[in-house]
Amino acid sequence: VLPTSSTARFSSPLGVYDFVKRTSFTQFTKERLEEVAKHITTLARTEGLEAHARAIEVRFEK
Repeated sequence: VLPTSSTARFSSPLGVYDFVKRTSFTQFTKERLEEVAKHITTLARTEGLEAHARAIEVRFEK
């Protein structure tokens, strides 16, 4: 039994999916990743995720 502060009277009960962490995966070919790398690094840096941006950049350093 979970405490619901009496909200169970007028809202849906809790279900299994309320406790499941969902994760998604994205897959790229090397060619497609190279095409969108600039967009990915821009987005990552905008969100303050410098390591994610660098992870893309090091894949294409020569």
